[in-house]
Amino acid sequence: MAGMQSIVQCYSSKILTPLWSWTSNNPEVPVVEKKLKTAGSGSSAAGNDELQWHFSQVKGTMDDEVSEPDIISTVEFNHDGELLATGDKGGRVVIFQREPANKANEGRSSEYNVYSTFQSHEPEFDYLKSLEIEEKINKIRWLPRRNQAHFLLSTNDKTIKLWKVSEREKQAVGFNFREEEDQPRRFRPQRLVVPHYEPMELMIEASPKKVFANAHMYHINSISVNSDDQTYLSADDLRINLWHLEITDRSFNIVDIKPENMENLTEVITAAEYHPHECHTFVYSSSKGTIRLCDMRESALCDQHAKIFEEPEDPNSRSFFSEIISSISDVKFSNSGRYMITRDYLSVKVWDLNMENKPVESFQVHEYLRSKLCSLYENDCIFDKFECCWNGTDSAIMTGSYNNFFRIFDCNSKRDVTLEASRENSRPRALLKPKKVNQGGKRKKDEVSVDSLDFNRKILHTAWHPKDRIIAVAATNNLYIFDSNNAAMHMT
Repeated sequence: MAGMQSIVQCYSSKILTPLWSWTSNNPEVPVVEKKLKTAGSGSSAAGNDELQWHFSQVKGTMDDEVSEPDIISTVEFNHDGELLATGDKGGRVVIFQREPANKANEGRSSEYNVYSTFQSHEPEFDYLKSLEIEEKINKIRWLPRRNQAHFLLSTNDKTIKLWKVSEREKQAVGFNFREEEDQPRRFRPQRLVVPHYEPMELMIEASPKKVFANAHMYHINSISVNSDDQTYLSADDLRINLWHLEITDRSFNIVDIKPENMENLTEVITAAEYHPHECHTFVYSSSKGTIRLCDMRESALCDQHAKIFEEPEDPNSRSFFSEIISSISDVKFSNSGRYMITRDYLSVKVWDLNMENKPVESFQVHEYLRSKLCSLYENDCIFDKFECCWNGTDSAIMTGSYNNFFRIFDCNSKRDVTLEASRENSRPRALLKPKKVNQGGKRKKDEVSVDSLDFNRKILHTAWHPKDRIIAVAATNNLYIFDSNNAAMHMT
């Protein structure tokens, strides 16, 4: 498992002058280019300006015994936040729809109800390689809405599917050339009756429109839709492929880091994403802790990156676990396209696309676990892949931790908060109290000892509403939804 943790740096940095070369006085860019002090591992917010989040709802069963297929493996809002999709290890996709506005109440509800549920993937078996292919949903990505239907991509380890989710409120009736059982009549009717539409109970239909298969030898870890709305990329451990949404039997390989001799393999791709505005630009991260930005205008095969983002390692802090904890598990562009965030095991870093040598911000997520790396290595928790996300205005970042804790960092106020997703605090509109982890010494009443953290309760997947102050957090088989009324986090 630890054999693919380091990456050879075999490309030289070639600086281009691309269309994404922004200037710092861009009015759409939030003020995060200022170097901030590294945020602490606890809640540093104080006074009346603390970030305040309230419980909204929780989805899932309360059973102590958690079934493996019910564990949520991905969470994703659509582009306007009206729909929220989750995928689980059982290959199912559940779509939730936001409650409509209450006429008696000016405020919009933050509650979501089940809109559609369907089986996206089934378990398969590769007879050629004698390999079982899990049905687990690795990623879900929404396509921008162009008509009344919704489209989304879902993928397991090998196969990507394009799903159409649509509503039916009318049905055609009055056919006289078919039996009631929808079978053709034995005898030709004397006259043809023109059918007509009649109202029916609302029905949500999910149908697979395209299936993209047989293009990846290794496990798919990322899919990302291009801003041209016509193509998307898919990444596995060693390759990144470019697809057209209308073509299922052919893809183009745009990144290939597989060495001629697999014994020399020291690099794996961990995540990849398209730029939100420039359709020719994408990034991919590695288990070495590097992020490579590629420009598809330069060549068909992006074997030479345009930029490489990497923070120099402190030789004094190097240890046996350095390469493992520096592996990047997620990378996300900001909505403006000027910045990107990366998540490694212990921290979240904010990078400016115009500065490659170091991040502009570094937030410590759970630095108190550094002394526990040995035990985390023994129970394989050190290989957990945490995701991260921006809010709609690029002013805040969210990511998960252990003990069902999740962290929110405010880039403008420099505050951070640790919150817990727990059924014990699931009363309607209950205020989430900030949590603090005690690293040693005398523990206060409201603090949690680092030795009492439950590493089986972890939050790997989070999502932030693109417009409102609503967040979704996946905790094992439960989906928690929280909202905030704090003006400091207002989405403007």
